[in-house]
Amino acid sequence: MTTVRSRHQGGAAFAFVIVLVALNLRAFLTSSSPLLEPIRLATGIGFHAVALLTVLPMFAMGAMSLFGAAVGQRIGARGGIALGLGAIAFACASRYVAGGAAALLWSAALAGAGVGLVQALMPGVVKQAYPARIGVMTGLYSAAIMGGGGLGAMASPWVAHVLGGAQADWHAGLAMWAVLATVALLSWLGMRRVVPGMATTTSTTATPRQNLSWQRCFRSPRAWLLALCFGLINGGYTSLVAWLPHFYAQRGWTAQEGGSVLALMTAAQVVAALAMPALARSRGRDLRPWLVLTLVAQLAGFVVLMLDLPVPAAGVAVTLGFGLGGAFALCMVLALDHLPDPAQAGALAGFMQGVGFMIAALAPFVTGWVREQTGGFTHAWAYLAAVVVVLLPLMLRFDPRRYAAATAGLFDSQPASSAVAATAVRPVLDNARKV
Repeated sequence: MTTVRSRHQGGAAFAFVIVLVALNLRAFLTSSSPLLEPIRLATGIGFHAVALLTVLPMFAMGAMSLFGAAVGQRIGARGGIALGLGAIAFACASRYVAGGAAALLWSAALAGAGVGLVQALMPGVVKQAYPARIGVMTGLYSAAIMGGGGLGAMASPWVAHVLGGAQADWHAGLAMWAVLATVALLSWLGMRRVVPGMATTTSTTATPRQNLSWQRCFRSPRAWLLALCFGLINGGYTSLVAWLPHFYAQRGWTAQEGGSVLALMTAAQVVAALAMPALARSRGRDLRPWLVLTLVAQLAGFVVLMLDLPVPAAGVAVTLGFGLGGAFALCMVLALDHLPDPAQAGALAGFMQGVGFMIAALAPFVTGWVREQTGGFTHAWAYLAAVVVVLLPLMLRFDPRRYAAATAGLFDSQPASSAVAATAVRPVLDNARKV
């Protein structure tokens, strides 16, 4: 019995590597916001273009998430994730010599593409490696993503200040994340040492690859509903990453202090991402009450900002972080729950992330435009609060008793895990069960 279980369960060491990889998926994104002022002074980047530092990588994440499954089927999950980490490492390293806005924007887009590739492949790996602990492991993976964002917001301005003094060496603050990405890449590739000769490409399979194409999701109302909800929820996150430190900077806060607020919000996201899926799983498959709870927390945070209520910044950050982090992790579980087959569920999650991140990329533009037109952030926070109100009734549609009917005909009725999923994910799991 132990032998059979070990063939289908990833080990603790594999979970550690997954966490290490996930830490790289937001750090580059949140590192630029606290350093906005020195970057603008050095590069001359305009206020409207600042939003592109968040918008471009989010669009790239979305686009690559759509094509990530095809990349995984061609070179395997191991090779695809390694390629994504390599892109992140190179993009971050290039920021050390970036001399202008164009270089910064190019590196942001490249890093976003790398993140999108990793995010498209990792959910299927997690579901296949930990089928009995999908809630806990998805929460751990999501929490590590959020944790990386907190590290970026906190560590980048600190390193920039230590190395540059009053001038703040923003190059070093942005480029430092190439080190973490390189460590994650080597750790991921190092799994090969456990099982010499581990396959890096997929083998020939009789199952047509188009059976798992994300293009099939374009015909599914449920896939679009998942993508819309995921995108609108993450729009709140991207807006806060882009503008929350700047909001407090307008009140006289330093870059380090503004980054600390963003880091505190991220710490709350980590806790919520860890706790909410596990707690929800302990009470059954219906995630709707927990999703509503996270949305109510977001609404409360945005209302406090909108009305400028006398609530400490730490309280606002924790409330928003709890709502955003919990909702992100629960959405990942929600997508994976819709289909029992890991490969099919991974393709659905890839579509949700792909379209969703492109929707989320628009939010900083909208909130930035509103701020520019009104001279303050009050109406921007009001817009984000209104989005949450729209989301509340949409979440009630995710009745687990209707998952099968909602996804009927989305993919072939015959599970594809025996072929495509095995070729894309099994080489990684062969290593996981050894560690």
